[in-house]
Amino acid sequence: MMNVIQYLEKNPSLVELLKEQKASLIGISAIEQKAILESFEEEVCVENGLWN
Repeated sequence: MMNVIQYLEKNPSLVELLKEQKASLIGISAIEQKAILESFEEEVCVENGLWN
């Protein structure tokens, strides 16, 4: 799955197509795809004590 995320980072236009349901990820479940798309919407707060 890491390869998929890296590919999407390099191709942000594909992320938009996935959000619009004009594309899909073969071999990725609906739950996994939802998690991947949510990860592109949220900013990770690295200042949290758990990350340091």
